[in-house]
Amino acid sequence: MERRITTVLAADIVGYSALMDQDRVGTISALQTFREDVFLPLISSHNGDLVKSMGDGWIVEFRSASEASDCAIALQSSHKPKGIKLRIGIHTGEVVTDGDDIFGDAINVAARLEALAQPDQILISDTSHNSLDRSNAAVFDGGEQAELKNISRHIAVWSWPKGIKVNLAVNSSTKPGIAVLPFDNMSGDPEQEFFADGITEDIITELSRFRWLMVVARNSSFTFKGQATDIREVGKVLGVRYVLEGSVRRAGQRVRITGQLIDAESGSHLWADRIDGVLDDIFDLQDRVTQDVVTAIEPSLRYAETKRARAKPTEDLQAYELYLRAVSHFHLLTDEDNKEAIKLAKLALDRDPEYAAAAGLLAWLHIQRLVQSLEPVDEGPKSAVAAAQRVLMSDRADGIAKAYAAHSISMLAKDLPRARTAFKEALSENPNAASVHMLASINLFLLDRPEEALRHATHSVDLSPRDPLRHASFVAQGMAYFHMQQYQEAVEACREALSVRPVFLISHMILIASLAHLGDDKAVKAAVDNLKQYVSGEAAIAETSRLPIFSFPSCAARWRQGWIKAGLLT
Repeated sequence: MERRITTVLAADIVGYSALMDQDRVGTISALQTFREDVFLPLISSHNGDLVKSMGDGWIVEFRSASEASDCAIALQSSHKPKGIKLRIGIHTGEVVTDGDDIFGDAINVAARLEALAQPDQILISDTSHNSLDRSNAAVFDGGEQAELKNISRHIAVWSWPKGIKVNLAVNSSTKPGIAVLPFDNMSGDPEQEFFADGITEDIITELSRFRWLMVVARNSSFTFKGQATDIREVGKVLGVRYVLEGSVRRAGQRVRITGQLIDAESGSHLWADRIDGVLDDIFDLQDRVTQDVVTAIEPSLRYAETKRARAKPTEDLQAYELYLRAVSHFHLLTDEDNKEAIKLAKLALDRDPEYAAAAGLLAWLHIQRLVQSLEPVDEGPKSAVAAAQRVLMSDRADGIAKAYAAHSISMLAKDLPRARTAFKEALSENPNAASVHMLASINLFLLDRPEEALRHATHSVDLSPRDPLRHASFVAQGMAYFHMQQYQEAVEACREALSVRPVFLISHMILIASLAHLGDDKAVKAAVDNLKQYVSGEAAIAETSRLPIFSFPSCAARWRQGWIKAGLLT
């Protein structure tokens, strides 16, 4: 890895999601035209190197701040396809190279400035501005101090063109902010507009009673009335973390009001519900809806804020980026991706040794190698247990990290009671995390509690029915069914697992043993033939048969009997 000082330009398309909602084909065509005819030629002519392309955004590296600022002004001054508007941020700072990729302070600050910029605006940091010659520096306005999210020092910010307000207040309030967008009138009757607006205004008024919450005034939120909105864009423009939106639909005297609370930073839904009523007394219904919505979302807001306050896994943005990259490789489940994920997780821990989420992921990555019969990396199981111990001793570990760590000490250190305690904490903190329920199921199986194990494994699939890792939940179901000698159910669970991930050896092993106990010789032969498509030799089968889940005393003899009958083992 190499460290160097460079200038980074971060740019994105304003309101991209809303544009896609309005006209997907037209937006994609306009974006391609802009990219090929304007963006790429301009960065090339200014000696820029495109580092990352994210669909609606780009990261570009320049040799100097002057070239970056000249390119940014050329981009903003260019003739763009209809609907295409840019925000641009520029910062000069340190980056670390990793192959063709770069990450570090320069990217982080540039991205924060880009997020603060108005449409058609360029924001440039003091570090970059100080590097410009007098004539170039003079085209920028400002120098006002800003406190950027997750950036420890204050940065003076300059803007182009002159005269556009620099919105530096987005992150200035310590209170969480919420905007209530005008509820849509879905009735097709313009006369009902007043009812939808009244609902919105009453909710704003009631939310304003909570002193810990900053509520955007009615006049500001109503500027979005009738517009197709990108929630992330609303959050940036109004400086809020949360957005409440909804609709009102009337049919005769019946009214249905729907609402949803959204995290404006991540776009995730925190709460959604609908309320039905009758217009016997419109004001009574309006009051009831307001009370129901406010009563419902206030705990959701408090819970989200509590999680936000606690979920500061690391102050090191570089460590966080390394962790996210590790997660992206982890989900691909290949030997090469697993090794890359281990490397990235270790780099994250080098940056922040107390980063519990990275340590938990590292522990599960080593388990992943074990259960997929891959060659150990580093010290294999010993490395997994060491990473797990770091998590369980940390006061910064969230429920997901605790579950990963608990799984490692359950499977490898055989410390089942301690793992169970950690799983209880993880389930308490993350009751709706499918992976936590799945891993807790395996721990309960090893504790000789198959009924409870089955409940958690089944709930895991219910929580995330399209999860790319749901094969593990079906495997956990198969283990529990086998334990209870419900072999047909075990077969069905394993076939579900194999439909998601055909190469997972454990699924094949449970399926074959279950079919053997059912006495279905034809199905056993077909299952064995299927397994041998994915396994080159007997060593992997023998190694898989020795995994901790197959050594559990209540089931070990029956596993082996089934495999011997099927001809897998002798």
